[in-house]
Amino acid sequence: MEKAVSCDTSRYHNLGAAEKCTEETEERSKKLFVPDVEIYCGTMRSLRRGAVALLRFITCVCALHRTSALNIPLEVLSYVNIEQLPTITDQSPSSLIAFPFDESFPVTCEAKGNPEPEFRWSKNGQEFDPSLDPRLIKEENSGTFVIPNNGNLTEYQGTYRCYASNKLGTAISREIEFIVPNVPKFPKEKHDPVVVEEGQPFTLQCNPPKGIPPLQIYWMTISLQHIEQDERVSTGLNGDLYFSHAIEKDSRRDYCCFAAFPKIRTIVQKTAMSVIVNTKKSDMTDGAANAILQRRPSLLTPSGDQSQQQLVKGEDLKLECIAEGIPTPQVEWLKIGHRLPPKAMKENHGKLLIVPKVNQDDSGKYMCKAKNGIGEAVHYFIVRVEEPPEWVFEPESQLSMVGSDVLIRCSATGTPKPAITWRVNGVLLQDSPAENRKFFDDTIVLYNAKASDSAVYQCEASNRHGTLLSNANIMVMNLPPMILTKEGEEYPPSTISWSKDESPDSIQVQELRSTVHDNGTLEIYSVEKGDTGQYTCWAKNIEGSSAIEAQLYVKDPTHIVVAPEDQQILIGNTAQLSCQAEYDKSFSDDFELLWEKDDVEIALNYTEDSRYLIEDGILHIVNVSHEDQGVYTCVARSSVDQDTASALLLVLDVPDAPENLVLTEHKGRSVKIKWIPGDDHNSSTTEFIIEYEESQWEPGNWKELLRVPGNHNSAILKLQGHVDYCFRVSGVNTVGRGAPSEPTERYKTPPAAPDKNPENIRIEGQLPHEMDINWEPLVPIEHNGPGLEYKVSYRQQDVDLVWTEHMVKRHSFVVKNTPTFAPYEIKIQAKNHQGWGPEPNIVLGYSGEDFPSAAPDDVAVEVLNSTVVKVSWIRVHRDKLHGHLGGYRINWWRLRSLVDSKKNHGEKFAVTFPGDHNYGTIPGLTPFSEYSLIVMTFNGRGNGPGSHPVNFKTPEGVPEKNPVFRVTDVQKHTVALAWAPPFEPNGILTGYLLEYQLINDTEEMEPLQTVDISNPLTTKWILRDLEPLSKYRFYLRSCTTVGCGPVVSEECSTASESSKSASLTPASVPKSRVTKPTRSTIGLTSSHEGISTQGWFIGLMSAVALLILSILIACFVNRNKGGKYSVKEKEDLHPDVESQGMNDDTFCEYSDNDEKPLKGSQQSLSREIKVGDSGDSLVDYGEEDAQFNEDGSFIGVYAGQKEKRAPVDIKDTAQIPA
Repeated sequence: MEKAVSCDTSRYHNLGAAEKCTEETEERSKKLFVPDVEIYCGTMRSLRRGAVALLRFITCVCALHRTSALNIPLEVLSYVNIEQLPTITDQSPSSLIAFPFDESFPVTCEAKGNPEPEFRWSKNGQEFDPSLDPRLIKEENSGTFVIPNNGNLTEYQGTYRCYASNKLGTAISREIEFIVPNVPKFPKEKHDPVVVEEGQPFTLQCNPPKGIPPLQIYWMTISLQHIEQDERVSTGLNGDLYFSHAIEKDSRRDYCCFAAFPKIRTIVQKTAMSVIVNTKKSDMTDGAANAILQRRPSLLTPSGDQSQQQLVKGEDLKLECIAEGIPTPQVEWLKIGHRLPPKAMKENHGKLLIVPKVNQDDSGKYMCKAKNGIGEAVHYFIVRVEEPPEWVFEPESQLSMVGSDVLIRCSATGTPKPAITWRVNGVLLQDSPAENRKFFDDTIVLYNAKASDSAVYQCEASNRHGTLLSNANIMVMNLPPMILTKEGEEYPPSTISWSKDESPDSIQVQELRSTVHDNGTLEIYSVEKGDTGQYTCWAKNIEGSSAIEAQLYVKDPTHIVVAPEDQQILIGNTAQLSCQAEYDKSFSDDFELLWEKDDVEIALNYTEDSRYLIEDGILHIVNVSHEDQGVYTCVARSSVDQDTASALLLVLDVPDAPENLVLTEHKGRSVKIKWIPGDDHNSSTTEFIIEYEESQWEPGNWKELLRVPGNHNSAILKLQGHVDYCFRVSGVNTVGRGAPSEPTERYKTPPAAPDKNPENIRIEGQLPHEMDINWEPLVPIEHNGPGLEYKVSYRQQDVDLVWTEHMVKRHSFVVKNTPTFAPYEIKIQAKNHQGWGPEPNIVLGYSGEDFPSAAPDDVAVEVLNSTVVKVSWIRVHRDKLHGHLGGYRINWWRLRSLVDSKKNHGEKFAVTFPGDHNYGTIPGLTPFSEYSLIVMTFNGRGNGPGSHPVNFKTPEGVPEKNPVFRVTDVQKHTVALAWAPPFEPNGILTGYLLEYQLINDTEEMEPLQTVDISNPLTTKWILRDLEPLSKYRFYLRSCTTVGCGPVVSEECSTASESSKSASLTPASVPKSRVTKPTRSTIGLTSSHEGISTQGWFIGLMSAVALLILSILIACFVNRNKGGKYSVKEKEDLHPDVESQGMNDDTFCEYSDNDEKPLKGSQQSLSREIKVGDSGDSLVDYGEEDAQFNEDGSFIGVYAGQKEKRAPVDIKDTAQIPA
């Protein structure tokens, strides 16, 4: 808002007159109040600082003269014959519509200037010369051309702009859009009849074609009779015809939509539509009987709970709510937090709210509420009013002296904020640079202007709602003196200056944010805090001077930066409404943040019982109840201003219990129930649940009977006979299920024959010559009367023609003396004293099964690999199954290992193949073994006989990993290794693959060295020529002709000169024959430090080694003779390798890693091998894998019915140097 305190000095001709002007100014300033600024002479006042308050004036006495720049009105030019810039004097409107009934369409552009301006045009941004088109009429000495209406006008459609130029500059017109409208037409289409049930809502769509507004919609018949419209029937803003509920008279075949376009004098008609309303008579039954007499409202338009509408200032706001329901809903309108604007009008029976010529005050949140006696429906509209550009400062034409500074200001407001585009002589400013021209915010400054700076400056402000264009003629020249006063009048020249805070220096006009106007007004742009102070206006002439003072304070406006938002919250929870405000800190003692509910301030007592709490600007509402629903307003208030923000709090809850339940239309076993729905608490009811309770079978137990949609308030209930009912209803919404209503009065139905027969009939046969029939009995309420019985009827399919019948009261029956597994037809019918139930369905079943009597033939085995075989057979004929085929089963067992010639039946295994198969695979077999198998079929009774056994052999495979791999002696350049053969060689052992590699200081692996041991009896090896004090890793694998098995590894570091040694003690050999042990052992002995270096000890150890070798040879001989020995003997003769300990310097570790490490891999963590006791028993039978204790000794497991493993002995073979 622009205000100034000023006076007119033209009435005064001397200093005394100037003083009178000053006094008058002071008196007027005391009476003047401007929002956000109050200026009193000699007193202090505050000025709010903000984006809206951009212009502030402090005005003193005016003068006729200023010395810094001379701005002479352009009318002065009429006194002298000098050159003038072009000025647009006439132009066409921004939109030019080519109506078909007009003869021609002038595109106007007139201008003046000296010299006379020349004209040119652009079309869609490209040069356009009307004189080159012979069809266009061009006027002389004018920019106007005329488009005749004598042909295709579409080629002239586009956006035009006129340029008027002379040697001084160029003026431009606004953009002129030439629009050639199309003739609107409805598409040719065929409409299927709209079929609707009586009482249901429906809509007839118009979908009018696009055309030049305004558009007017009429619904009429083919005979041009208007369709009667009322509260039930109405036309929407989109042209559709809405019916709140259908009635019989709505049926007709000639609903026509007419669209009228008055500006082009055109009316078009849509193809007629047909409506058929199915009426529901009171005597109709079943599906047609559920007529709904009442229904709560729901909105046909708009959809959803909330919508947004955006319009331009000055337009008419039109909000529409059309609802359906029975009775026809009434529509109410509210503006949240405010009253409806006084200019608001309601039309279309209250369904349309019109607010004419809206402005910013009409923005906000509106609500429509459609309600009838059953319920209500609401919709919220968020209305935003935007504005086209409006000038705040329109650039003005100026005549300035050479050498002066010229300021050209252009500023516009609007929503959204307009974009400002500057041009000079029609060319974008950035494309026409000038050294003395600077651009600051909304102002162009020409410093030390020259005559060549004369030009036409164009400022264009535009947003999505429109465009403003202003041409400012800037003339820079020197003029000879001219007398402008009237004859006989004298005006002593005076000067105006301003100072601030008692500074002797005047405020410089050149400062970009301030200007002293011709009348002496000081204007400060974009006020800042630094502008606070005392301002003095000085008026001086030859007679003296006078001054006036005013105090200016600039304060920050109070502004809510975080506004509360609309919320929906469940009852019982805590609601939180946020509000944060910014304000001038000088108001800290006076600022307060308040909350209001429905325009009443909320009292905060901060007691334990208080449910309101404000913390950090957040309003907490504890344990929200229905009374807390409403509009909450945050008020941020200082001593001089305030800001508010509102939010709607809706409390959600389950629906209230329905009321006024009434039973009507009693028709024996049906009754109609009606109710009035309870409040849905801001969450629409989605369905109603109708429950019943009967007094005979389960009194007090409520059960669900029916569910109906949430917009219904009645239903037809189909009931059982001979039951004393009462009913209740509860509503369901998105929050949950509400409390039930009070129960109705009791209603007892008469007895009747059963409505249904037993279900889930099951036919089973426990014995070959019996058939058990079971079914799910009718629940008591389904009896429909006393004396319930069941008639069981059966006959053998395709054999018996007559049904055998039995009456029973229980829900099972056994038929005896039936053929084995014969098909029967069964049906069961219910009966009571009132009669028979409906005709039952026939169920097919079979009598009892017997075991299959035949085995599969031609059993064959195909060996796929060393562990998997495929077994095939010929299926058993269905006549031999004597029941439902369950599938086939294969039983197999291992006879022996092919390494050992002695047969020994192992554990039996089985695999089942459900269904009809003639082959199957057996996985997981042991390589190099002989097996036997049989195949049988089975049914529900059990297995049939097995086929003839088939023997087969599996080929060789790779061996298992070695169970023991140890370092037995470590020296400076040698390492001794020992191992045990694999428990399952899975073939004939051909030898061992021993590999080793050096691990350097960086833990990287050196290349692998390989030793191929071809003697399968070798169980120890000495590696020589190793690096001293170095770490090595050793790998061992057992091999057959198929390949080598998994790897085991060991790590060890070679010793220094004084390191201890460890020797290998061969296993003792029993005198009797040795069968293959499942846990081979190798012992290590540890001697005290220094003994290994004594000669006598070395000799003694050599003798012991020779003795052990002799014992092993004797053991081998006895084994070949078939000798036996007890488990105790085996345990005594095979001491544990690890029980003998090892040298402390060996740092060795056992690893059963299956993967051989690659070069560069990390070494395993090293740990010492603990000394443990030997004596763990060997296993002759068992499928379990060998295991180790934590100290590495064997864990043996005895198990009966297990297969013996092939014998493998540790031989004391000669050591071969590596």
